[in-house]
Amino acid sequence: MLKAVFDAYELTEQMTQPGAEDYPIWGYGPWVEFRKPFAEFMGSTVDQMAVLRNATEANSYIANGFDMKAGDEVLMSDEEHGSGEQPWNLRAKRYGVVVKKFAMPKPPKSPDEILNRINDAITPRTRIIFVSHISTATGVVLPAKEISALARSKGIVSAFDGAHVPGMMKVDLNDIGCDLYTGSMHKWLFAPKGTGFLYLRDESVMNRVWNTLATGGWDDPTRKADRYMQIGSSNIPTMMGLNAAVALAQSIGIERIERRHRQMTDYLHAAMMDRGAQSWTSPDATMRCAISTVNVPPVSRMELEEWLWKNHRIRVRGGDPSKLRLSTPYYLSKADIDRFLEQFDAFRKMKGVA
Repeated sequence: MLKAVFDAYELTEQMTQPGAEDYPIWGYGPWVEFRKPFAEFMGSTVDQMAVLRNATEANSYIANGFDMKAGDEVLMSDEEHGSGEQPWNLRAKRYGVVVKKFAMPKPPKSPDEILNRINDAITPRTRIIFVSHISTATGVVLPAKEISALARSKGIVSAFDGAHVPGMMKVDLNDIGCDLYTGSMHKWLFAPKGTGFLYLRDESVMNRVWNTLATGGWDDPTRKADRYMQIGSSNIPTMMGLNAAVALAQSIGIERIERRHRQMTDYLHAAMMDRGAQSWTSPDATMRCAISTVNVPPVSRMELEEWLWKNHRIRVRGGDPSKLRLSTPYYLSKADIDRFLEQFDAFRKMKGVA
């Protein structure tokens, strides 16, 4: 991916295009050559896919642009990432929409447990359900298709923050049936930072989402999702890195990647349970993929995180005081996981909590 980006910088700065206005000098192209491979990888079409800079930007497009009146409600979980929640909080403070939350079970025992909580939280003022497809807090894979169907049955728009999904697991956006979907490609697809996307199901959805950034073409409905990409001069080399990332994932096979992710996470999750950890990730293996979150009191998460990184170059994330979020990208081996477990045990012994 890096080589693709570096080569692209050289290409775009050579100024060897035959025409004075030829792409890639011009920064307002439709980028079909970048959007199409990624759209197909995600189970959608180029007309439905806007390539942006990250999930935060895409989430802001939805929160700022979706047609709502003061008093209308957006329903989300209490586990949303700041880049998913805060755009809605801004809209609420500025225009009076209402941000309503349901409590995610910790851990959820089944998809129905989540669906029931969403259903119970819906009111006559609910206009949009905005939730993560994979919770950044716990790694739980939410039942996106069933949530979309529930929303549709009640005339509510469904939107998903899929920041962790591309490259982690196989997804077919059109099969899910959601109206809106966002994500980042740098996390699990290993594309360059500065690549994100906004999926809009069809023109009826696009007609309800106003542009947040605008230049020529923003109000041309024939451009479909492309109209959400009109942001001025852009970083084209990152898009070439995106193509390289998609090609790599396709050469391995996203089904193989997902299977590997699940195998490694199940192995690590079971090992942490054997050590007395409290799971915040579902005991239902279908509801986790490459992230498992555990609570390990009385171990200090921040102290452990710093110790692992400085002494062993092992990086974990989490939350205070003792929550660990453990990720298992497909390039890790079982030996890598065992090395983490060995050092986790050593840290606990050092602190007298083994």
